[in-house]
Amino acid sequence: MTDQFMHLYEEPLESTQVFAGKLLDVRRDRVRLPNGKESWREYVRHQGAAVIIAQHADDRLIFVRQHRYPLHCTILELPAGKIDPGEDILLTAQRELLEESGYSASEWRYLGVLHPCVGYSNERIEIFLARGLQRQGGQNLDDNEFIDVLELTLEEAIAAVRNGSVTDSKTITGIFWAEKVIRAGW
Repeated sequence: MTDQFMHLYEEPLESTQVFAGKLLDVRRDRVRLPNGKESWREYVRHQGAAVIIAQHADDRLIFVRQHRYPLHCTILELPAGKIDPGEDILLTAQRELLEESGYSASEWRYLGVLHPCVGYSNERIEIFLARGLQRQGGQNLDDNEFIDVLELTLEEAIAAVRNGSVTDSKTITGIFWAEKVIRAGW
């Protein structure tokens, strides 16, 4: 944090773990506010994830479809997955693309980071562009993971955002990154 924003800083005073699961670490922290008063902050610690914009030579993009239990529906998404403890983010992206789609890529470009839930989580999603795709056989899914793989043109993907077929924030962000990379040469 730079000094110019210290007037907004909330100082942590104590932290209590409310729940520890395989994926989530829920915390309740007591903080000192900028005005000197104290308050409580509840949030979820998350190890982070990587999302992959996998682009074929003809500009088609790889997507996955899977059931997302918290929403009780099936969601259209870009390939993505959580970062294992100590894992390099590029290795996460490469592993997840191969596991979920059966593709590897010869070209990787880091595009940036997304914080999808800043009000209640420290989750970060690292965004990668993958090109030079090669099919490596079938998917190599985790136990109890069920994913369909499909391909969309950029125009179809943008239309899916517009018509509400894509509502996942990492996928919406990825699609608009893809639009800039493909059309504007970012």
